[in-house]
Amino acid sequence: MIYRRHTLPLMVAASILLSYCDEARAAPKRPNVIIIYTDDHGYSDLSCQGIRDDVKTPHTDKLAAEGVRFTAGYCSAPQCRPSRAGLLTGRYQNRFGLEQNGDAGLPWSERTIAERLADAGYVTGMCGKWHLDGAVGSNGDRPDGTRGQRAINNQGQYKGNRLNNPGYADGHGFQEYLCGSMRTYVATHDASGESLGGKKIHVDQRFRIDVQAAWAASFINRHSATNKPFFLYVPFFAPHVPLEAPEKYLQRFPGKMPRRRRLALAMLSAVDDGVGLISKTLEDKGVAANTLVFYISDNGAPLKIHKIDAPGGGPGWDGSLNEPWIGEKGMLTEGGIRVPFIARWPARFVKGKVYERPVIALDATATALTAAGLKRDEKIDGVDLAPFLTEKTAGDPHDALYWRWVGQAAIREGDWKFLQGDDRAYLFDLSSDQHEKQNLITKHADRAAHMRKKLHEWSRGLMDPSPNTALSRAGGNYFDHYLDGKLAKRPETPPTLEPRKKKRGQQPARNPETLFNRRDINKDGFLTLKEYIGDPNNRNVPALTRQFQRRDANKDSQLTLAELKSQ
Repeated sequence: MIYRRHTLPLMVAASILLSYCDEARAAPKRPNVIIIYTDDHGYSDLSCQGIRDDVKTPHTDKLAAEGVRFTAGYCSAPQCRPSRAGLLTGRYQNRFGLEQNGDAGLPWSERTIAERLADAGYVTGMCGKWHLDGAVGSNGDRPDGTRGQRAINNQGQYKGNRLNNPGYADGHGFQEYLCGSMRTYVATHDASGESLGGKKIHVDQRFRIDVQAAWAASFINRHSATNKPFFLYVPFFAPHVPLEAPEKYLQRFPGKMPRRRRLALAMLSAVDDGVGLISKTLEDKGVAANTLVFYISDNGAPLKIHKIDAPGGGPGWDGSLNEPWIGEKGMLTEGGIRVPFIARWPARFVKGKVYERPVIALDATATALTAAGLKRDEKIDGVDLAPFLTEKTAGDPHDALYWRWVGQAAIREGDWKFLQGDDRAYLFDLSSDQHEKQNLITKHADRAAHMRKKLHEWSRGLMDPSPNTALSRAGGNYFDHYLDGKLAKRPETPPTLEPRKKKRGQQPARNPETLFNRRDINKDGFLTLKEYIGDPNNRNVPALTRQFQRRDANKDSQLTLAELKSQ
């Protein structure tokens, strides 16, 4: 009896302990999260899309084969800056006024995925193009919460030493970073993983994609063996202009093709090598199975209508393609916003799935936050995709998707899409092989009216509640060409001009590199309009503004050195 009296409680205790151990083993560890974000990368330019046979992306194809490839994945804007703001907040960026590149920075009142995950115990890092900095947020706030000027056309951009810029990645939740697009970065670590001893200006003259990929791998190496999960944001600056690629990538694409196409394919091949390096590092560290990886483009490719193979690597067509969709970057047609979109999470998602219902980049943020165990914040517009990808939930993740950008607005509801630009309106059936080639607005007037009303109701929840703004001149030209049958005439390639002879007594022309470096006050590799003008006193500002607008070939409200050199 003594034996039984003492052993029974011990047996119960042991049973409870084993139960707890079983639950601990069953409870999944919070996943690491990686978001790879390409730049001006058209829908057709992954070989796993099955559209083009000249593109070679074996590592990214493998990522898709081991995860989910989305055929109707969207970004939240057809331009770099607002698209990134939407991704990192999980919210329509229109809600806080960051609607176009010319608007001020990401507001500090908006909590990014990095801030949320850092608060949940994640180590956060980013490497590559940031493009969300500013001295004032797009909603008019400063970092301390005081009010500034809600600025348009880069008026809120920081002017001064880059290390003092409050709007860089470290101001929005990233603990470690290599923040920059080209050769000069604001960084905490170099590409090998060596600490720089704090926030430093760091120069690395190697090819930008190789540097960004190496930094990503070093971040994984640093943190995969710790008790903390990590979040890594990798916004590769490719295939955005200026186009450039080392010979080892160019050699992979022999044969006759436009020079710009070869450069784009080479840059995407470099990105693909980066994806391979990231994937291999995850495997080597034994963390691949429980790492959630998204691969998304920020918007469609800029074609400039005619895809002219102009010399140099500067503004114009970036060499990427949006087939089979209509339009390009700067449009809310499918070519501007329907992008490469992949997710892999071996511990949860079905291998080799192709998902055809509409999703948006905001969903990547929502999915990651939910996977990290955070409760859904009602401010977030994204949806957790996991139940849909594991087939626990049927139907579309969203009742509707919405867009508004520079005089254009659109809504997708099911397979129907309503698009407006100024007084032009279109209704498309995206399930049809005609998709945006056939305007059905007259045939289905009631549906168009319903979707227009829904779009306008959504607009009332935005910082600027007006459903209509002016369509830009470039936007009008795009609508004319792609949607209204007024095909733009292909311009003749201008002949190479002989250098002008200097007139007697004329001062030599200022070296563009010297001018660019002098004007680029924050050393971010771009000139804003105010930087271009310099001191506006005693200057012909209208003339300089016209020069700026003429050279700003891709209409992103900033100039690269190549654009500055253009005439």
